[in-house]
Amino acid sequence: MNFQKKLQGKKITLIGGAGFIGHNLALKLASLGAVVSIIDGLQINSLLYLYQTNFHIINRELYIKFIDERLTLLSDNNIPLYVQDARDCVKLFRILDEIKPSIVVLLAAVSHANRSNKDPYTTFDHSLRTLENTLAWCRGKSNCLSQFVYFSSSMVYGNFTGGIVSEESICKPIGIYGALKFAGEKMVIANNQVFDIPYTIIRPTALYGERCISRRVVQIFAENAIIGKPVQVNGDGTDRLDFTYIDDLVQGVLCSLSNINATNEIFNIAYGSSRSLSELISVIKQNFPEINVEYLPKDRLKPDRGTLSVEKAKQLIGYQPQYPIELGIARYSNWYKEKYKYLTPFGAMA
Repeated sequence: MNFQKKLQGKKITLIGGAGFIGHNLALKLASLGAVVSIIDGLQINSLLYLYQTNFHIINRELYIKFIDERLTLLSDNNIPLYVQDARDCVKLFRILDEIKPSIVVLLAAVSHANRSNKDPYTTFDHSLRTLENTLAWCRGKSNCLSQFVYFSSSMVYGNFTGGIVSEESICKPIGIYGALKFAGEKMVIANNQVFDIPYTIIRPTALYGERCISRRVVQIFAENAIIGKPVQVNGDGTDRLDFTYIDDLVQGVLCSLSNINATNEIFNIAYGSSRSLSELISVIKQNFPEINVEYLPKDRLKPDRGTLSVEKAKQLIGYQPQYPIELGIARYSNWYKEKYKYLTPFGAMA
């Protein structure tokens, strides 16, 4: 698909766009000629969190470097960043009124299941409140707004029946994070029913890639491997996830933004084939052969997952994932080794 032809000149605003997904998406959109802007309070898994929190944060200095690189890349590519908490609807409206985007992508959220379960109030505040504020601005904007994109999660499914789920599968989320994401989907659909806001809902899973600080499983495994710490597995290694490299997710979003068939639809955007944690470790060992593995009890709030069918996205919007873990992990590992040479394999951070 010719994304440039479809997206060039489009005004696209990413709310929560300075995060892992958002900044990668923004850079790609800008390279295709879209007029991209970002609204982000830099509070959740970002700069202010890393500098201001009193809690111990693993690899804090490393993650500050990742965030600095994100912000530098955005600046170098002339992508404006409005530092604004989206929970303040008056200030949010003022910025959106100034930008007048034709597409709004909502990424703002506490994007971590364990943190969500430990702090439900903050998770609600940075998830459903930011969603409601954004939807409130979108109402009555049919003259300029062509699409509202909501980032949900595979966690809405809960346990995967039969090891695979499609968009038609019944959702039974487990824990705070999945419940709030599912509630968010219902809010988006309801606003379409009442106010005719055209939407697309994206359900990603098991993401990994450059400049991630969310401490998802692949990131943790890679970082432990690169500094010589044991890789810790919750369970016996048979649990399966549909590991998705960031470039595949970005491609799926571009397909959603470029095709009228994405209007008022929900899409799984993943690689489309699950792999076990043991298989993941085997692939990581190809890059770091000396790693050690420790097995810990499985978290009872972690659902049994597996494959996200991406057939709907392939058929309706032309999505074609390119990165099995053999390719994605190699790129990710090489990025760590090349960009952060103060991290020595099987040594301490300098």
